[in-house]
Amino acid sequence: MPEILDQARTQVLGNGVGLDEAGVLAVLTLPDEHVPAALQLAHEVRMRWCGPEVEVEGIVSLKTGGCPEDCHFCSQSGLFTSPVRSVWLDIPSLVEAAKQTAATGATEFCIVAAVRGPDDRLMKQMREGVAAIRAAVDIQVAASLGMLSQEQVDDLVEMGVHRYNHNLETCRSYFPNVVTTHSWEERWETLRMVRESGMEVCCGGILGLGETVQQRAEFAAQLAQLDPHEVPLNFLNPRPGTPLGDRPVVEGKDALRAIAAFRLAMPRTILRYAGGREITLGDLGTRDGLLGGINAVIVGNYLTTLGRPATDDLKLLDDLKMPVKALSATL
Repeated sequence: MPEILDQARTQVLGNGVGLDEAGVLAVLTLPDEHVPAALQLAHEVRMRWCGPEVEVEGIVSLKTGGCPEDCHFCSQSGLFTSPVRSVWLDIPSLVEAAKQTAATGATEFCIVAAVRGPDDRLMKQMREGVAAIRAAVDIQVAASLGMLSQEQVDDLVEMGVHRYNHNLETCRSYFPNVVTTHSWEERWETLRMVRESGMEVCCGGILGLGETVQQRAEFAAQLAQLDPHEVPLNFLNPRPGTPLGDRPVVEGKDALRAIAAFRLAMPRTILRYAGGREITLGDLGTRDGLLGGINAVIVGNYLTTLGRPATDDLKLLDDLKMPVKALSATL
């Protein structure tokens, strides 16, 4: 057994203390034959410190495309030749999407907008949309609207938004290679305000942007420092017309190493399957990840890419005897 897994069994499984950057790097560079043992340990850590429940979430885009930022992976940027163009969703459609999400058994519905940060129009639509959803559907509402001011943070709390997603996307050292229209520090500042407001912090990123394995370890350590309630783990699904449109897809074994490593870095965090798992891992790999530290999934489609049918994921969870987390009666 590799020394790092022995260390993690004592430190992470036994004491609930995550691996540091060097430990994460050791897991990310394990030989192929030791990956199953790392996944097994990560699963034990997840079961001990998070329990067997899996949180299921659906997402919908309130404002799609036409974003002024240049995130090199994103087809919603108005600066690239990607096919996504600006579209707004009306309130009835938003409520219908929330109802359909709830019908799958999901407890979380996230409203997303492709913007640098929300303007007055978007905040007004959020206020009306959240109120309409809360009146019609028994589901928790999360939001992802880019970078926020303190006033906007306070407004979202008042609306009843319980979790805010703002991904760091990659580690601090690699971020300028992926985004040039704003800084990693600006994203961190929004996350700081969200945490201090009492909203839950959802923050993750995308693997396969061209970062080194050392930078993946750096990213995991920086997320652990932030201590988010939830980390969505995406794998790049290269989009035509974007600067990263020709990047190769992450190898399945490397994706599974990352799942194990991120779980061992953050033993108590909700680690959520997000975009790209379908092309990176396929059906069998998706199962391996659920038995290797993942304890949440986005069901259905993503913002600009297709996901697996929700029924497939829910059947897989049932086959694995992993109960879907019930809606909290306190929220």
